[in-house]
Amino acid sequence: MDKTEFSCFLVEKEASGNVRRGLARRTFGELPPGDCLIKVAYSSLNYKDALASEAHPGVVRKLPHVPGIDAAGTVVECTSSHFRPGDEVIVTGHELGAGQWGGWAEYIRVSAEWIVPLPEGLSLKQAMILGTAGFTAAQCVNAIQLNGVTPDAGEIIVTGATGGVGCLAVKLLAKLGYSVVAVTGKSELKARLYEWGAARILSRQEAINTSDRPLLPAFWAGAVDTVGGQTLATIIRETKPYGVVAACGLVGGTDLNLTVHPFILRGVTLAGIGSALLPYDRRLEIWRKLSHEWRLDNLDELTTTIGLNEVESYVQRILKGEIVGRTVIKI
Repeated sequence: MDKTEFSCFLVEKEASGNVRRGLARRTFGELPPGDCLIKVAYSSLNYKDALASEAHPGVVRKLPHVPGIDAAGTVVECTSSHFRPGDEVIVTGHELGAGQWGGWAEYIRVSAEWIVPLPEGLSLKQAMILGTAGFTAAQCVNAIQLNGVTPDAGEIIVTGATGGVGCLAVKLLAKLGYSVVAVTGKSELKARLYEWGAARILSRQEAINTSDRPLLPAFWAGAVDTVGGQTLATIIRETKPYGVVAACGLVGGTDLNLTVHPFILRGVTLAGIGSALLPYDRRLEIWRKLSHEWRLDNLDELTTTIGLNEVESYVQRILKGEIVGRTVIKI
C-alpha cells in the first residue's frame, strides 16, 4: 500500500529555489507516521492555509508540504482502540497542515489524539463549514460567557465580521441573544451581515482610535477580535468594566500598544484564543455545543464549496482579503 498514489495540493521547492504549488500525486509511504489513516471528504480554506501555500516559514517547517488545517472524513485503518474503520471523524488544530501534511489531500495519517468523533447532528460538510474558524468563534463566545458577560450587559463588537471566524461569531452570538456590532471594510455586504444577525454595523475606520489616551469612552460589554494591532488596542480601551475581549487574529498587526489601565481600573479581561492545542476534553465540549445547543442553521448560505483544482485562485483571494464567509474544499 505504501506505493499506492493519492491526489493532493502540494507545495514544494524547485531546484532553482522557487516555490511551486498545485495538484500532485503522492504515495501512502510519504504520509507522516500516525495511528489512523483517514480518507478525507472535506477540508476548508483558512488564512493560515494560504500562508502555508506560500511556504511561509512561520507556518511550514519543511517542504514538500500539503496545507489544510482542517479535515473531515472516514477512518480507513487505525491501530488505536479509540477508532475503527468506518468511523466519521474531524481533525483540526495540532500540527495538521503546519508541522505535518494536512487536509488538502485524499488521505491523511494522524495521531489518534488529534481526532474528534463527528458529533451527532453534524454532517462531514457542516463540520468543515465550521472547521477551525467555527471552533475558534465558539471558543471566543465561550470565554465571554465563562467570564460572566450576559446578553443584557450590552453590545458585543465583532471585527473582521465577514471573514470565516467573524461571520460565525456574529451568527452564534446573535443565536444566543447578544446584540452584535459587526465591523467590516466591505460596505457592500451590510445586508448580508444583518441577515447573519448583526444589530449594528461599523466601518473599519470607526473601530479604530489612534489617540494615546489609556482609556476611551466605554461602549462594549465584550468583543471578538479577529484583527489585532490598533483595532484590538482600541477595543480594549473602549470595553466596559468587567467586559471580556476575546482575541484570535493578527492580520492588523502583532504589536499591542496599551497601558495596564483597562485591566486594573476597569477590570477588563483579555482572553487569548488559540485553537491548535486546546486540551482534548475542552475540544470535545466545544464540538458538542456546536452540534447541539449552539448548532447554527443555514450554514450553506455563508459557504462557497470548491474542488482541489480551484484552490489556487481562492488562496490568492484570501490573501487579498476578498473572501466572504467560509470556503469548503470537497476532496
